[in-house]
Amino acid sequence: MSQENNSAGSPAEKGIKVGFLGLAPGITRLNLFVYFYSCFATIGLLTFVSTGTGLVLNANFGLDVSVQGRVSGDLVIVTEIVQILIFGVVGVLADRIGRRDVAAAGMVIMGLGYLLYPFAETVLELSIYRAIYALGLGASTGMLQTMAADYPDDSSRGKLVAVGGIFNGIGVILITVVFAARVPPMLVEAGFESISVSRITHVMVSAACMISGVIYWLGLKKGVPREHDEQVPVKELIRGGLRAAVKPRIALSYACAFVARSDQVVLGTFTVMWGTVVAINAGVDPGEAASKGAVLFAISATASLVWLGLLGAIMDRFNRVSGVAFCMALSALAYCSMIFVDNSRIVPLQLDTALWFAFLGIGQISAFFGATTLISQEAPARERGTVVGMFNTSGAIGIFFAAGVGGRLFDSIGPYAPFMLIGVISAFISLMAILVRIKAPGRFPGQTQSVD
Repeated sequence: MSQENNSAGSPAEKGIKVGFLGLAPGITRLNLFVYFYSCFATIGLLTFVSTGTGLVLNANFGLDVSVQGRVSGDLVIVTEIVQILIFGVVGVLADRIGRRDVAAAGMVIMGLGYLLYPFAETVLELSIYRAIYALGLGASTGMLQTMAADYPDDSSRGKLVAVGGIFNGIGVILITVVFAARVPPMLVEAGFESISVSRITHVMVSAACMISGVIYWLGLKKGVPREHDEQVPVKELIRGGLRAAVKPRIALSYACAFVARSDQVVLGTFTVMWGTVVAINAGVDPGEAASKGAVLFAISATASLVWLGLLGAIMDRFNRVSGVAFCMALSALAYCSMIFVDNSRIVPLQLDTALWFAFLGIGQISAFFGATTLISQEAPARERGTVVGMFNTSGAIGIFFAAGVGGRLFDSIGPYAPFMLIGVISAFISLMAILVRIKAPGRFPGQTQSVD
């Protein structure tokens, strides 16, 4: 038996309760509410890049649809190269200067990337602007997962992740509906050319990112959430993230991140691209075509939002590793089901096709939920930012692989192929979770002891 870290502090320290959520000591209602806003804004705004890429590739470059899967995948690879390079640094900064500063700066940098994106004149220039976007993305999303570990007491981890996930879903739906599905067609109808549609929409999204950065600065918890403000050397923090991987459940969480973050990006990138390519082939205006893909993405996001409410209500009753095995199995089924989608039933969209994409959203959010709840429980408090940074780095490597291979599969085999790839990997991780459950099950939510 081994003693686990308790993020809620010592028994003498008690955090407040906000409804059914118990908070860690020092976390205020304002911190919690702004954290939920950050879940809404960060995830919602970052997903626009998929629609934005479709707009730029078609409006700025008039790129042939036969190579758009590869180019989109390569742009995702640019994003992930940057994130692989910075996630460890972001984790260290979070443990040294605080989550708030890193999250706020990340949103401002992401907004700058969006501002520059539609003014690219070559794919190389677009890649540079995508790298700027990625710097902000890595900082802002890394802090979401770190705060998900910092803010709740142990008995409320699953509930807080679920509520945060609901705000993720609401953000994705609203921002997709407004900026991807509504604004571009409205501008086309108003007589704007495709390139102007792209630029106006991107400037609006950029402004939303920068305003959100200010809100984060004003409302998230200041400082470093570590007892006595002890300062751990940077080298020790970095080693801690790597050293933690010898523990089976943390190793499993890193493997889960490889799938959970890659399936999130595959869904966002290739679902939008799928609908865009089908729409262009059906004769839809390039300035409006990306909105067809955005509708598919919105369907997936809506289904994930509904499913997450149920998942969050039940998963705090089960061992986290068992939860991961279930969630990854569901992800495998959902992603592999994309082989049954008929392109001719996307534009116009038919009910059976909408249901397949709804199931896809359920699988994606299940993988995300399982991975996030596991790492939030298992990351040791003293090195939490760094361990979560390594978790994100594993996710970035997964995206690198899925985007590079998936983009080429999209062009050479068909739009369903990248999803099949993620489905097979998800099945493998589910089997890995079953083995870990047998060998090192860990504690149930709320317990302080575990079997390693």
